[in-house]
Amino acid sequence: MRNLIARLSPFPVRAELVEAQRATGERVGVAQALRQAQGERVWGMRFLIALVALSAAALAAPASADRIKDLGGFQGIRSNQLTGYGIVVGLPGTGDDNLEYTIQSMKAVASRFGLQLPANVNPGLKNAAVVIITADLPPFAKPGQKLDITVASMGKAKSLRGGALILTPLLGADGQIYAMAQGNLAVGGLGAEGKDGSQIVVNIPSAGRIPEGATVERAVQTGFESTPFLTYNLARADFTTAQNVATAINSRLGAGTAQATDAISVAIRAPVGGDVRATLMSEIENLDIVSAEPSARVIVNARTGTVVINSSVRVGTAAITHGKLTVRIDESERVSQPAPFSQGQTTKEQKSAVGVDEEKHPIFLIEPGPRLSDVVKAINAIGASPADLVAILEALKEAGALKAELIIL
Repeated sequence: MRNLIARLSPFPVRAELVEAQRATGERVGVAQALRQAQGERVWGMRFLIALVALSAAALAAPASADRIKDLGGFQGIRSNQLTGYGIVVGLPGTGDDNLEYTIQSMKAVASRFGLQLPANVNPGLKNAAVVIITADLPPFAKPGQKLDITVASMGKAKSLRGGALILTPLLGADGQIYAMAQGNLAVGGLGAEGKDGSQIVVNIPSAGRIPEGATVERAVQTGFESTPFLTYNLARADFTTAQNVATAINSRLGAGTAQATDAISVAIRAPVGGDVRATLMSEIENLDIVSAEPSARVIVNARTGTVVINSSVRVGTAAITHGKLTVRIDESERVSQPAPFSQGQTTKEQKSAVGVDEEKHPIFLIEPGPRLSDVVKAINAIGASPADLVAILEALKEAGALKAELIIL
């Protein structure tokens, strides 16, 4: 405990303070010992008191509370995408089949091993395919760690099943090499083709994965340990939730520690040092807050007929009637016979009958409703199909009866 306090404190800590802290291990004892120390900064004292108290015991959170870590993440701590261009070999005749850039790539690989192919020689490869390799480099990944990679054909290869990826560098957006990939592919799809050209394909045989197929060679520097502030970003912008996060942090770490800067970001004052900040971030992530009530939204997928209504949606008074028009076209064929001895010919005539059927529906009155069930009952009473529901919801929105944002996918 003595070493932890000495490392966490941004100011000198006297030996008697540390001993008092070790002896008591309680929040009150720590606070009294800290108040006896001289030449300490006020914000540093509050920070230290809070961390020791959090280590001693966790306060009970309300059942409906959300953890801060589930609402967003710290700025700068993110994954990075890696991409590479390589060759898969060992395919059973399902490769690119004389694709020009596959041949060029194979010649380049051969030259690295001292094998020079004449310029006019076409190796006629069918057991190789050029591929694109993708991977996600997680935050704080260290050299030597393994990554899962995805391999996909970029040529005419029919299947990558049974192939092996040769050593390929994986580059980041800055053009630097961050990992090296190699290994045997695991392909979930398969394909077969007959001599007459008939074929069957199950899933996607032209793409596969290599579990732990890449090795990290370089770590990404985040710089989070040296910035003056930590910045916590919400996944969904909300001023109320951002303020609630700042309030929860201040109540545990001391007033002035955190401040909401906008609807997404909360700036958190923290001492410099990766180990100290790791402890602080762990404590902050596990704080519980009550999230703000979400904005009222109605999500409609017109293609599938899916309608999602959140609990914040309210409805106002409106009268709705919904009629459905059905166009009916009946086609019939009439045969015309000529009169006897008239030297005429038998003919066929097409006859069409077009009609319109309109279903009659009564007018439904939607009463003002404070609950989600009122909205559901009103929609069900209309008896509309998914295709008609979009038009009805749009009309309710335009009439001002639907107190929600209408999002149509």
